[in-house]
Order: sequence, then C-alpha cells, then structure tokens
Amino acid sequence: MNNPYIILNNPFRNKGTAFTDRERKKLGLVGTLPPRVQTIEEQAERVYDQYKLRPAGIQQRKFLMEIFNTNRTLFYYVVEKHIAELLPIIYDPVIAPAIEKYSEIFMKPQGAAFLRIDRQDEFEESLRNTAAGRNIRLIVVTDAQAILGIGDWGTNGVNISVGKLMVYTAAAGVNPKEVLPVSLDVGTDNEKLINDPLYLGLRKARVTGKPYYEMIDHFVETARKVFPNVYLHFEDFGRDNATKILNKYRDKIPVFNDDVQGTGIVCLAGVLGALNISKQKFSDQIFMTYGAGTAGMGIANMMYHELLLEGLSPEEAKRHFYLVDKQGLLFEDTPGLTPEQKPFVRKRSELPTGLDYTNLTDIIKAVHPTVLIGTSTKAGAFTESAIKEMAKHTERPIIFPISNPTELMEASAADLIKWTDGKALIATGVPSAPVEYDGIKYQIGQANNALIYPGLGLGVLATRAKLVNDELLSAAAHSLGGFVDPSLPGAPVLPPVKKIQEFTKNNAIAVAQSAIDQGIAASGIKDAQSTVEDNQWHPEYHEE
Repeated sequence: MNNPYIILNNPFRNKGTAFTDRERKKLGLVGTLPPRVQTIEEQAERVYDQYKLRPAGIQQRKFLMEIFNTNRTLFYYVVEKHIAELLPIIYDPVIAPAIEKYSEIFMKPQGAAFLRIDRQDEFEESLRNTAAGRNIRLIVVTDAQAILGIGDWGTNGVNISVGKLMVYTAAAGVNPKEVLPVSLDVGTDNEKLINDPLYLGLRKARVTGKPYYEMIDHFVETARKVFPNVYLHFEDFGRDNATKILNKYRDKIPVFNDDVQGTGIVCLAGVLGALNISKQKFSDQIFMTYGAGTAGMGIANMMYHELLLEGLSPEEAKRHFYLVDKQGLLFEDTPGLTPEQKPFVRKRSELPTGLDYTNLTDIIKAVHPTVLIGTSTKAGAFTESAIKEMAKHTERPIIFPISNPTELMEASAADLIKWTDGKALIATGVPSAPVEYDGIKYQIGQANNALIYPGLGLGVLATRAKLVNDELLSAAAHSLGGFVDPSLPGAPVLPPVKKIQEFTKNNAIAVAQSAIDQGIAASGIKDAQSTVEDNQWHPEYHEE
C-alpha cells in the first residue's frame, strides 16, 4: 500500500498539484491535494512569480531551496527556464552568505551525507543511508577549508557541494537522482564557528597530517565500495591538501578538483578565446599568475600542459611562466615555496637587477607578460601603473582578475579597459556589466568554472571514463570556441552564461570523443553525441 506522506515528501517523486486524477487514485493521494491538476508549466509560472516577490539575494535562494527540497523536477524546470538569472542565486555569489548562515537557518539536510572524522566506522552506513537505494554516480565532496573567497566554514560548507551539484544538473542535465553532496567534517579553525552556539559541526580544531590523509583514503575507498562507478569531485579543500589529494588518485580513478583543475580549464578556454580575437599564437604567450595558491597553480599547470600538447618540451614550456605570490616574484631561493610552485620558479640571474621584485609594476617591467591572471583575493592589486606598463609591451594584453567575491577583485573591467585604451582582453571571476569606452561596448566574459565542469562531468559520466586526464581537460577548454564571434567589436573572450546549456552539451560531446579516442571510455561506447544525449536528464514529469 502506498503511503501518501512518503510520496509527497520524496523530492524525486513528488509532483505536487501535477499528480493526475488517475495517479491520485492509484497512489492513495485522493483528498491530500487541492482538486485542480496543474501542468509543470503552470506550476513553474507560479513558482517564478513567488520568487520575484522575495527580497533579492539570500531570501530568494531560501525560497528556491524550499522547492528543491519538495520537488526536484519542478525546481530544475524553473532553473533551466531562467538559468542566467537563477544560477547566481542558487550558486555564486549568493551561496556565500548562505554558507555563512547555514547553521543559523538550517531546515533540511538537502540529501547530503555528513561524515565526521571521529566516526569513520560509520562512513559506509552514512553513504548508504543518504543514497537510500539510489545509484550514485557523482559525488561532490568538501572539507570546507577554503570556501570561495570566505575561507574555513566547517560543516556549513556542505552548501558548496549542494550548489555545485545543482549546476551539474541545471547546466548539463546530470540526473539529480544519481548525485550526492558530501561533507567531511574534520573540525574547523574558524573560532567564530567554534564559539557559535548554533554551529552544527564538530567544535574542535581541524585535524591535519597523517590522520587527515588516512581519513581521506578511507572515504575514497568506502565511496568506491558503495558506489563502484562513482566520479569524485573534490571542492574547496585547503591549499596544502587539494593538489596532494588530486595527484594521489588522478591516475587511478576518475577524480576532479574544481579549484585546481576547473579554474585552470576555464582560464585556458578564456585565453584561447582571447587569442581567437587577437589572432596570436598560444605558444608565444608569457604567463604571469598573480596568486600562486591552489587556483593559481592549477591555472599555471593547465597552461603548461597545453604548451606540451602543442609540442613544446617541458624545459621550453616552463620558460613561459612567472609566479607572483605574497613574497613577490618567486625565485629558487624564495623561502616557503610549495611543491606545486617549485617547478615554475625562476633564477635571479635571469632577470635585470635594480628592480623591486615585490612590486607588480617592476615585475611586469622586467618580464613583459602577455597574460596576467589574478587569483590573489587582493583587492586593487592590478594598479594603473602595472597595467599601463603591461600594455607597453603587448598589443592585446590578456588580463583576468578572477578573484571573488567582487570586493576582492584585483581590478574592475572598466578600469582595465580605460587603462589600456580598450586593448585589454578581459575575463572576471564574477559577472561584470558591459563597459562603454570610446564608442565601443565591451562584453566582459566571466571566468566561471560553471562554464566547464558540468559538461566535463557529463562527458565523463556518459562514457564511464576510467580517468580524467589532461587530454580530457584540454578537450573541454577547446570546446568553448565557436560560441563567440571574434570579429565583433568588444567581443567577449568567453561565451555568456545564458548559452550555458548549449555549450555545456558541446563540452560533454568533446570530452566524450576524447575519451573514446584515447581508449579510456567504457567498452562498446563509440558515438560521442548519442552517448551524451542518452545520458542527459530532463525535468519532465512521467506518469506513475
């Protein structure tokens, strides 16, 4: 016998007022709903109207989460219909205050698995409980040590896993029944949380070192045991852990780290788009990464591997890079270098004397970068003097201040256009309005990882790819070409978010084709396009 309470509270099964009379009779729902049967279109119009009545920002997100918690199909129908408008609400930038207030406004766990380091014997039970019999193929997992631009948020950071998975489904059509957000609670070094009586996570300092890495190993082993074909997406892990974890597993199982690789892929796509406008060669570029942490080194490595794919030797490729971090330009003898930074540092003998290599203008004067990418979260770091110095040495400077949120950007798009007399090719990490300058309206591309990781994930899931290697990542970056007309004055270097569903499918097909060509796709998969299309989920009601 059907239990109407269970049906109406199952977000994967609930249709609300869209249950037909026949379904209501069959499922024991007669009398449990208002008499009128609505279409999903009618429901969506009502939801959107109610959404617009809410105050902008977190209150709008809170309302949308109520729909998410009760009816996944309707939620994604609404989001897909208004995707450019709603992505910033369900994900970045509104997700930042939602993370900060997570414990304060907690209502439902949103289908997430909460794994705590002091109860590792419960990992398998927890994963099975939250999956509730579903075939989980994609996990986004975070320990929330380095959330966006806001730092360590402990268990509150589970919202980042929930939000990322929403984008996978809304942008690429990954089946929401087959995904699972996971929080790894290893404590927090955020004293504000530890002292907050409402905080829902472990109230102790973060566990580090050997016990931490043993816990990661146990999680990966357990996740692969419970869900043998799962694709693991690691999100917002700390600077010291992110690359180390990725490198341990990337040659063994399908794993992805959005902070290390996703930012790198979208920046590579942006540079390729800029060069499509300037008609210059990738192998002629000099790259400067300003902020050589997890994201910055992910970007450098992505550009480096692209140079290798273009035929340069490792030694030749590394000569194209300069890293700037809190110590200034990084040299072989700079104290505190990380393992990821060391391959890219320079010798002091390579550069002229008499300049201050902690000053960005002097650094640019010495090395003449053609590509400058900021991941420093240091507001205003790209000064007028530094940018004008860069513009002296390259015809079309490529400048990506991608730190977010807005108040942490290295420079605004409007200033960069003005300081370079309209020559700069720009992408920003947050949405930027078009810039009017000298009679031209410059469209500003957004270096948003959401342009890349959903399509990459769909391609990996569709082909059941054994690994996520550099060739797959490069295919994803190159697939964004063709969505912008480079001949138009003021053309952006990246396509607009409003076209995300179109180019995400293109991404997935390119990734699937690369997996097939490399022989890392599952046996019997031959046609990339049909494989991708067969694996896309669409927000439609089906008769029960």
